Amino acid sequence: MVKTSDESKANKVKDSNAYKKAKNKAEEYTKDPEKLNELIDKAAKKANGKQGPLDAVWTQLMACFRLIKAYAKGTYRKISWQSLVILVASIIYFVMPIDMIPDFILAFGLLDDAAILGWAVKTFSKDIDAFVEWESNNSAGV
Repeated sequence: MVKTSDESKANKVKDSNAYKKAKNKAEEYTKDPEKLNELIDKAAKKANGKQGPLDAVWTQLMACFRLIKAYAKGTYRKISWQSLVILVASIIYFVMPIDMIPDFILAFGLLDDAAILGWAVKTFSKDIDAFVEWESNNSAGV
């Protein structure tokens, strides 16, 4: 369960100019499979080794990455446009080096990223869970 302070952080991020920029870019990304794949590759690389701050959402986040890759590939489309755009926007925000709290600020740079990712995977957990179920029933996978 997301703590109240985490919700407060996520709300601050959602109101930030950096997140608004990410949301504006998200629709463009969702229409371009190559951009989506590059985004997920960047996000996975950034997340690697950062499991500590992302512990609470790690499993869902990895499933979210697979969902977006499957969407880009065209093998999975059972997600609403709104859900997809918000998940992509949150991932764009995560990979942005300069956002509400710049990533180069040690120990604090990932707090806003973790808050927005936590909010996104919690808010759209039904979509992510449906994908995981679909994925487990499809041996072809992603």
